[in-house]
Amino acid sequence: MTAPPALPLALCLALIPAMGAAAPLACWYEHGVIVVPANVAGAAGDYILDTGAPRTELHDTRARGMGLSGDATQGEVDIGGFSFPDRSLAIVSQDARTYAFPTPIAGVIGADVLKAVIVEVDFRPCHVELYAPPDDPALKMRSQAQDLHWTAGRPVIWAALSDGATARRILVAPSTGLDAAVRLAPGEVAGMAEPESLAPYEAGRAALRAFSLGGVLFENLKAGLGGDEVSAVGPGALERWRLRFDFPAGRLLLITDDHP
Repeated sequence: MTAPPALPLALCLALIPAMGAAAPLACWYEHGVIVVPANVAGAAGDYILDTGAPRTELHDTRARGMGLSGDATQGEVDIGGFSFPDRSLAIVSQDARTYAFPTPIAGVIGADVLKAVIVEVDFRPCHVELYAPPDDPALKMRSQAQDLHWTAGRPVIWAALSDGATARRILVAPSTGLDAAVRLAPGEVAGMAEPESLAPYEAGRAALRAFSLGGVLFENLKAGLGGDEVSAVGPGALERWRLRFDFPAGRLLLITDDHP
């Protein structure tokens, strides 16, 4: 586990470059998720960066402190030198998801915002950059490209799974904010040895016999059964690569240089 920085990431917002410039964000990778500084509807703080989340969220505790009520609001999202005005934002409790973090988590930056830019993520050490198109063609020479499709507001790619007796191809959302290696939608486990359903950060998840992504076979990955209609793959598997989400071009590059 990588220790968080000595200062809250929110204090690094002043160092974010001008609009569209590419520069690393201060970030940390802890409890299986990426955390970055951002400002959502005027709430500067530390946010989970979740490429598999369909909607950007503001923690309800933070929202109430700002005088907001209800389950949604509108506001500007500022992250990595980019500003996204007049975004629809969900107001959601983050307590179950973030209680174990050493500093308060203000919410989640989702794919609804990120889909306008290129997002590059590395896990160890934590590294996050946002770019404006076009992509860097040189990276194609040392990466595996996956076509990005969209299901229920989430970017998804093809993967394969097996319980030892049966195997199938499924669409999964590559999620930098998922605390499990794999979380399966209920519809994907019909006829298979069903992984148990578990709350975030709980121990004892079921082991998935085999999972294949980008030509790499993972065995005995910890998996859970999710309540969403879309399955997801998290950093427990994705950290094998450096990831480049080229959302405007509709592809995910799994970059293997400097990775085992």
